[in-house]
Amino acid sequence: MRHIASLREFVAELEAIGEIQPIGQEVDWNLEMGAIIRRSYDLRAPAPLFNAITGIEPGFRVLGAPGGLSGQAALRYARVALALGLSADAGGLEIIEALAAARARPGIPPRLVAEGACQENVLIGDDVDLMRFPTPWIHGGDGGRYINTYGINIVRTPDGRWTNWSINRMMLADAKRLACLIPPNQHLGMIDAEWKQRGERTPIAVALGAEPGLAYVAGMPLPAEISESDYMGAYFGEPIDVVACQTIDLQVPASAEIVIEGYVSHDETAMEGPMGEYAGYVAPPPGTLKPVLEVTAVTYRNQPILPVVAAGKPVEEDHTVWGLPHAAEMLHELRSADLPVAGCWMVLESANSWLVVAVRGDWHERLGIGSRDLAQRVGDIVFPSKAGFGIPKILLMEDNVDITDVNDVVWAFGSRAHPGHGEIYFAEEATTNLPIFLDDAEKHVFRGTKVVHNCLLNDHYPPGTRPGVVSFRDGWPREIQQRVLEHWHAYGYR
Repeated sequence: MRHIASLREFVAELEAIGEIQPIGQEVDWNLEMGAIIRRSYDLRAPAPLFNAITGIEPGFRVLGAPGGLSGQAALRYARVALALGLSADAGGLEIIEALAAARARPGIPPRLVAEGACQENVLIGDDVDLMRFPTPWIHGGDGGRYINTYGINIVRTPDGRWTNWSINRMMLADAKRLACLIPPNQHLGMIDAEWKQRGERTPIAVALGAEPGLAYVAGMPLPAEISESDYMGAYFGEPIDVVACQTIDLQVPASAEIVIEGYVSHDETAMEGPMGEYAGYVAPPPGTLKPVLEVTAVTYRNQPILPVVAAGKPVEEDHTVWGLPHAAEMLHELRSADLPVAGCWMVLESANSWLVVAVRGDWHERLGIGSRDLAQRVGDIVFPSKAGFGIPKILLMEDNVDITDVNDVVWAFGSRAHPGHGEIYFAEEATTNLPIFLDDAEKHVFRGTKVVHNCLLNDHYPPGTRPGVVSFRDGWPREIQQRVLEHWHAYGYR
């Protein structure tokens, strides 16, 4: 496993396989840049690297779609795989297995180094000017310019026992302040509450353009009190290099492109949002008042690169960076409960509203229970968990389905779930309030009904009588398949 330890090294690797599109033509940060990024998702085009931005000093750059999907069939997940040290042609389940395997290994804390490229330039106090950076106004319906769509928010508990690295959006309020989304039921909000209880502002650092694997760890729903930096060390088998901040007592990834230091105020607010979201919708204006991050310092590399995500309809980084690590965490938790789970997959095209859990074909013989009992067990594990917070629907099926193929999933769901008794409901489960299907009362209390769709068949049919799958892979002898593949062009196909 190769540890790519900087965004620049990552860009070079992507460029070598045709996954970077350098754009030398001047592009406006006001909507044009966001539209190009959005279009690149729709076409699964290479990630745009903007090298000339209207009104921004030369050398300041933006990388769009850093974790998007590729239009090259063999490299569909290349941006994710390379970020996580795997080969560019690794498949979705291979990525998830690698993330899940690291959960069983002891954490490796970061390594503090004396200096890092992230501090090649230092602006402190009155010298801070966030307007120097190429912060985009991404969507037409947004309430402002979002500098943090892919950055790592770093906070630590007052007693130092736990450091949390996460991704939450931040919008420019002015040249020295950010308006921050800090949900109280997420780990960032929990640590913020500890500082508030002490009557102190929350020290926070925002690392923009950190090494590429960190985004997937920051998007992973690790349990409380587990530090993402330590897990990342366990994943790569070596520590992450960090440097001390200039004005606050925190450490940040040494190779980050831009670092914002400051404090979250507990009495000052600013208007934030709306913003186009991962579910594919944007709320009507106005936004809402959010806590303010009072910036004390900004450090950055020479010719810094700001990574930007244009959230919206799938598939973009909110789905890859959130969906794949969530599936990996659920795989770890379900296997830890001794369930015969072959794989987990978040259907990216569903805006991460469908988690598919595939169990081994002999689950009925192995467990000695029926499908509804197994569905109940799966729901009881998933929905109360940190990972299950944002998952409203589970599709439970046998593993004779390619769960990473949305066509296979739709076919299995449509053909196997019983319309009369194929759902098991879980009322009053904790939930994010972003799904538009929630009513106002559910959004207010962050609770709603969730469901497991039971697509299991093997308890209905004894072994030897179970329906077989009719597909090219399953319906013909292997030698016939091979012959057809070898002669495909000879038949006249191209």
